[in-house]
Amino acid sequence: MIDLGQFTDEVRTFISENLTPELKRAGELCAGIYADQPVALEWHRILHKQGWSVPAWPEEHGGTNWNLEQHAIFQRELILASAPTITPNATRMVGPVVIAFGTDEQKAQYLPRIRSGDDWWAQGYSEPGSGSDLASLQCKAVREGDHYIINGTKIWTTHAQWSNKIFCLVRTDNSGKQQQGITFLLFDIDLPGIEIRPLISISGDHEFNQVFFENVRVPVAGLLGEENDGWTVAKYLLQHERSGSYAPGLKTRIELLKNFAAQEGNGGPQPLMDDADFARKIAAAEIDLSVMESFEQKIFSAVNNGETVGAISSAIKVRGTEMRQRVTELVIEAVGYYGLPYQPEARAFETNTAPIGSTLAATALPQYLNDRAATIYAGSNEIQRNIMTKAVLGL
Repeated sequence: MIDLGQFTDEVRTFISENLTPELKRAGELCAGIYADQPVALEWHRILHKQGWSVPAWPEEHGGTNWNLEQHAIFQRELILASAPTITPNATRMVGPVVIAFGTDEQKAQYLPRIRSGDDWWAQGYSEPGSGSDLASLQCKAVREGDHYIINGTKIWTTHAQWSNKIFCLVRTDNSGKQQQGITFLLFDIDLPGIEIRPLISISGDHEFNQVFFENVRVPVAGLLGEENDGWTVAKYLLQHERSGSYAPGLKTRIELLKNFAAQEGNGGPQPLMDDADFARKIAAAEIDLSVMESFEQKIFSAVNNGETVGAISSAIKVRGTEMRQRVTELVIEAVGYYGLPYQPEARAFETNTAPIGSTLAATALPQYLNDRAATIYAGSNEIQRNIMTKAVLGL
């Protein structure tokens, strides 16, 4: 029997000894979905040294073999400490599909460098006009000897400006159904013919990019799975992407918000948490998050046992992203007009500019604006409801 109290103390001790003040401040002031790569990479390498950079992977590939409670504790303590959030592109997306579909050579080539952070990965899925309808993608790859020649574009490519690798879905055959003729490729993102253009979000952050491919020669050795069967690999990856754990992080953010509201006034002498209407909203969110957490634990258990999770990952994606938006709305309500100043300089890494109000206020509106996209990315929630309708109700 694992002593969870002892495990919690171990995690807290590790964080207190390794999370530098600079990294903590960067985590507090990050308003995007993930921390910028210079910040995230430094923290990733610290986790790797401890053996905790890929905790959910199978133990033979560097995972921790933690149980559900340990994973939840780890995530909770990271958020409470304001540790930088690391993009899941490598550790929770391409890593698991390499483990599931890769050759022994591919596993030996890619997995150690993902664990260490030596490779930073971008995701080449969405295209203009082929986002949630991913099967309609048109980025084309033609086989020529030992290479694929790629032409086309990908959009909303997170952290492409910092990545040295990309996993990409390309069209290799148009003769069958949309889902057929798609191939999954792994390759360097600095190959000749690749251009990366920034897309600045409504919050002013540079997380996304559009990537253009013009006669890019990709070695056939980068083929993951079978040619024209990339949709099988893509669906497996999307289940991992959509079945991520939302509840522990959001519950922790609610705790931080409650601490803030217990000290912040509501326009009078009483703290905001004494306002019955606001307290009711907090309580309702906590109840809904507890229910969602139980479903997430079922998914994690299934993934950990190598099972296919199916449509429940779509349900978690819908509920999790809607709850994420709901929490940001509560934060906006709590900080009030202190959330209005636009202060990107205060959120920059290693800045000397102090935020106006509190760090919560400095990030409240940018996080709210960024999270408007939460119900769209990784397959819009409307598409997820269609998946659930077909898979569960048979309609």
